[in-house]
Formats: sequence, C-alpha cells, structure tokens
Amino acid sequence: MLQPSIILLRDGTDTSQGKGQLLSNIDASIAVVDVVRTTLGPLGMDKLISSGTSATITNDGATIMKLLEVEHPAAKTLVDISKSQDAEVGDGTTTVVVLAGEFLKEAKQFVEEGVHPQIIIRGYRKALTLALGYLNKIAVDVDQLYGKEEKRELLVKCASTALNSKLIGGLTRKFFAEMIVDAVMTLDKDLDLSLIGIKKVPGGSMQDSMLVKGVAFKKTFSYAGFEQQPKKFENPEILCLNIELELKAEKSNAEIKIKDPEQYQSIVDAEWRIIYDKLEKIVKSGAKVVLSKLAIGDLATQYFADRGIFCAGRVPEDDMLRVCKATGAQVQTTVNDLVKEVLGKCEHFEERQIGAERYNFFTGCPDTKTSTIILRGGAEQFIAEAERSIHDALMIVKRTIQNSVVVAGGGAIEMELSKFLREHSRTIRGKEQLIINAYAKALEVIPRQLAENAGFDSIDILNKLRQKHAQEGGTWYGVDINNDDITDTMKSFVWEPVLVKRNALSAATEAANLILSIDETVRNPRSEQEDHEAMRGGKAKGRGGMRFA
Repeated sequence: MLQPSIILLRDGTDTSQGKGQLLSNIDASIAVVDVVRTTLGPLGMDKLISSGTSATITNDGATIMKLLEVEHPAAKTLVDISKSQDAEVGDGTTTVVVLAGEFLKEAKQFVEEGVHPQIIIRGYRKALTLALGYLNKIAVDVDQLYGKEEKRELLVKCASTALNSKLIGGLTRKFFAEMIVDAVMTLDKDLDLSLIGIKKVPGGSMQDSMLVKGVAFKKTFSYAGFEQQPKKFENPEILCLNIELELKAEKSNAEIKIKDPEQYQSIVDAEWRIIYDKLEKIVKSGAKVVLSKLAIGDLATQYFADRGIFCAGRVPEDDMLRVCKATGAQVQTTVNDLVKEVLGKCEHFEERQIGAERYNFFTGCPDTKTSTIILRGGAEQFIAEAERSIHDALMIVKRTIQNSVVVAGGGAIEMELSKFLREHSRTIRGKEQLIINAYAKALEVIPRQLAENAGFDSIDILNKLRQKHAQEGGTWYGVDINNDDITDTMKSFVWEPVLVKRNALSAATEAANLILSIDETVRNPRSEQEDHEAMRGGKAKGRGGMRFA
C-alpha cells in the first residue's frame, strides 16, 4: 500500500541543500568581497555607486556594502559584519570583509574534498583563539613608552594611518589628523563623538576647513526684523528655550461663543498680552542670545531686534545640545523664574559668512566639551566622502585614547600572525593542522592586496615579508607603499589600535563559520499581494544599486 505524500512546505517553495548549496553560498560571498577588495589600502580605488538620482563616490567598506543592496541571504552576513565593525571601532570595514572572504575561499577546497564543515569551523575557532592570544602578547602599549606630552603626536600618527587610505589622505592628511585629535581632546572622559559637529559647506579648498573649539551651526530660518539684530557680542549670556514665541490664532484649535463684539477684542488683546509677557520676561533675564528648538516668529524677532538681542528659532536638537554642553546653559520649557544659573556664557558670539552660508559661532566657552569641524571642498560627493573619512579617524583616535595598545599596520601584524600559526600547525596532527595552516595562509591576503592595489608585484613583496618575519627582529615589517618595498611599519608610525585587529579577526572568523554552518536554504514564495507591494516599493524608491541574487 502506497504511503500518502506529506506536504510540509507551501507550494512553490524552493529548497537547496548539501554540499552544492554550501559551495554556492561561498561563491556568492566571494563575489561580494571582489567588489570591495580593490578599495583596501592607501592606494585603493574608489567606487561610484549610482542609486536613482544620487551618486556616491567612496572607498569606505561599510558604505559600499550598505549601498550594494546584496540580496543573497548568506552573503548578507558580510554586510552585517562591515556594519558592526563600523559601529564598534569605525575603521577596518574593508579589512573585515576581505578577511572573511579569504577564510571562505580557503575553506572551499576542504568542502570540495569532503571535509565536514564542523571540522573546519572547529579548526578556524582554535586558530582565532591562538591568533588573539599572540596578538595581545606582541602588542605595544604606547602609554608605557611615551609621556603625556608626546601622546598627542602619537594620536596624530594613528589618525594619519586611518586617513591614509581615504580621499583626503594626500597632502591634507596631516592637516586633518591634527584637527581630528584636537577635536577629540575637547571632549570629556566619556568621549561622546556626537558632541563633535561636522558641517559641510561647498566651495573653497579642503585647506579652508576649520576646527571651532566651541559650537558653530548654520543660520536658522529667520523672520522680518532679523537683519536689525546685532550679529556680534562679547561675553553674552545665552538662553536656550524649548517653547514657541509666535502669536497663535486660537481659532484653529479652540471654539469660543460670544454675544458682544467687544468680547472678541478682549480675546485678541489677551493673546497679545500673553506673548508680550513672555518676551518681557526673556529681556529681563539679561540674555543677549536667545535660542529655541521651536519657532520664533516675526513679532518676537522684531521685539528682540529693538532691544539689541539676537535670536534664532528652530535650532536643530543636536546643535542645541552642543550649545548647552559648551556654554553651561540649561534648556527651559517656561520663561517664568529665569535665574542666572540657567543661562549659558561664552566669550565671543558672532555670525559670520562661510562660503555661501551664514554661520553662528560660539567660542571661548568656559567649559568647552564640544567642538565643530567645518568642512570645505568642491563637489558635494567629495565633501561627503571627506566626512566619512573623518568619522573613521575620529573613532580610531577615540579607541586609541581608551585603549592605548597598538600594533603595526601595512600588513605587518597579519604576516606575523600567519607565521605564528604556521609554526604552531607543525606541532599538531590530523586535519586540524591543515585547517590552521589554511587560516594562516588566508591572513596573507591583507599585505598581498595592499601590494596589488598599489600596483606592486605582490608575489615578490610577500616573499620578502615571509623571509623577514622568519628572521629575528622582523616582527613589524609590512608593505612600504611609498618605495615599492617592505619596511618596519612600527618605526614609520603606521599604527593601528589592537581593538581594530581583534574585532576584525573575530568578526571575519565568525562570519565565515556562520556561512560554513548553513547546509540548506529554504526560499518561501511570496503571495501575489506581497509581489505587488514589493514592485510598488521598488518603483517608489527608484533604486539602481548592484544586486547579488
């Protein structure tokens, strides 16, 4: 008697499993890695990604991965690790993706030969544990080598390394590295980078960019009477509000029944009395600069202008927060009882022209815990890429202050870890020896890709590095981008925080292991309604990015 067939999945469901599915996932991941591979290093190439009407030019790994709109479910793991690396340490987003791809490429040969994926995963995890242990052992703590006076110069060198591979990494690298370190140094112990404002003003050259030790924000929308207000103060008191200073027509949200037309006039007069009462209390507080998160209307603007007070309404929340942090002001939700303690202070307030925009500057603040970087440059895409580069360098400086342990960059640490793992693999037996050896070989992708992206002979460079690292004292030798050779990158101050490498190795290994552990993919068919909604959403967004299905 025939057994009835059991229908478990919805009609049209696609299932793929076994070795073929695993190899397919690895190939898809490698295809994604090949897109970002050429962006690695100081001489890496940029990518132009067009999405509808906007175009982005960048070599930032996390930005590229985000804009690619990868659709393959397994390959999306690489997008996630680049995002996590960006959020955790800010730099090394391309490195982590390239490493994960190389781990998978090395694992592919074992899968094809019939080695169980769990054996590969176990070997990779052991290799990671060994690599991290050796990384912590050879890392250099700069706090023990240098005093506080030299610490700033060391931070500048770390920021320069982070900017080395960026669009602004040429002649302006030192200029921006010093600016970035000075900006981070203004923060308190929490090192909250949201308190460093980055403002983009098209026009001028990159050298026209400036650091404001205080707060600067673009002039807000203003009403009639604004041009009569003073635009410069010495030692003003600053009042920050979260209330609306506008004459409101109550007819839109209230209903009043009257019997006598004179009663209507009394209601109108009451509205005027309310607004004038608020304005008088603000003037009596002694504040010369009045800022509000909400609108300051034409009546209030003219009222303040007549009394020599500057005002700005609809100030963005992040700018208001930084003004409060710098000047000591406290945001008020009422104008009653405005005591001196809630007012902020600064030495100079001025509204200045920057390019085609007007900017409000608060400088000489008594307890400056915030700063603003004003970026200048040509095309908007160029300034946007400069902002992404500065974010990476800010994160590196922050992590270096918090964790002063560094290693040499330029592929030096990867070559040293590779040498260590190769030597260790010779002391063990079985399949694990081959897998740890493959892990060690995969680490060499970083110096090899750095050399290839610079147009060097990568085989020659790698042979020189292997030879140097096998000798005594060759620990910190990496790729010399300037001279088509190898050099001691620790002595040439190409430094990277240990945190970047530790996070990159851990994230790349776990991503590779996750993809290797998938043996079946189930694609559920969408209903007609879902298909229709997806098509409508796609048309509405007008996306034109690359897709890997």
